Amino acid sequence: MSPSSDERTLLVAGPRGFCAGVERAIAIVEQMLPLVEGPLHVRKEIVHNRAVVDDFVRRGVVFVEELDEVPAGGTVVFSAHGVSPAVRDDAARRGLRVVDATCPLVTKVHRQVQRHAGRGRHILLIGHVGHDEVVGTMGEAPDAITLVTSAREAETVALPEDRDLYYVTQTTLSVDETRDIVEVLQRRRPDLRGPAHSDICYATQNRQDAVKALLAEGIQRLLVVGSDNSSNSLRLGEVARLAGVPADLVGGAHDLPRAELAALNLVGLTAGASAPEYLVQDIVRYFEAEGWAVRSRIVLEEHVKFDLPPELSGNGIL
Repeated sequence: MSPSSDERTLLVAGPRGFCAGVERAIAIVEQMLPLVEGPLHVRKEIVHNRAVVDDFVRRGVVFVEELDEVPAGGTVVFSAHGVSPAVRDDAARRGLRVVDATCPLVTKVHRQVQRHAGRGRHILLIGHVGHDEVVGTMGEAPDAITLVTSAREAETVALPEDRDLYYVTQTTLSVDETRDIVEVLQRRRPDLRGPAHSDICYATQNRQDAVKALLAEGIQRLLVVGSDNSSNSLRLGEVARLAGVPADLVGGAHDLPRAELAALNLVGLTAGASAPEYLVQDIVRYFEAEGWAVRSRIVLEEHVKFDLPPELSGNGIL
């Protein structure tokens, strides 16, 4: 699309926003809220989005950093990002009632680490330092896992010569950056093995592909709805910047760089996998009120759904 000089268009990416794992995690908390006697606790943020967390806080959910903040016998939800075996053991020792909202795709990575570390392989985890998902995954094999954060680090990280190597990845990484890291590691160790199918979540990849479609249309700036601790939201901005297009991470319409937008005529809009759609629509309404045309650029439709955990049923907690 090549807009005329007097035409201003907001191009909205699809797919965007909530993925199946986020929808599942939020649904777990939604269903448990009216059923639990006393406060419902959630370890860490249920998903990495400030608006979602703040809404649950207003409704009485208590978010904690660690389990010692949950009273004995209390109920706690593990966040979508997963936890280490040590956290599960701690919950059992404290007699806590646990419902696990870990995304099934994260659980798949944990199982790969368990299986291959159990076979004596050393695990290379490609991911970001301190991210909740990475912390939980590393806890599966703390003595047999090395974190690799970049292609530069992959060039120099110590690789055990006497061990077979297997790599896994954080599920919310940049597809392109992860490929570059794997290529470096495989050049150094041609025997390096990895998953038959990428660990990067389908939604992360689809949202990055949708941003690339916006870039192909010639957008002058990208707006990403998300929070600054949301890895997949940050990666969407990186995709644009790598293509030379400025990108802004915004929490909602109140965060828009309005002065900069006034000088543009083709802007892209997307949302990270933990960002609710109402935040996107608030921004759309702002642009419409300013006289912009709004058009969708849909790459594909998503139909993935994950079942709720067995502790929940239509009638409550089993």
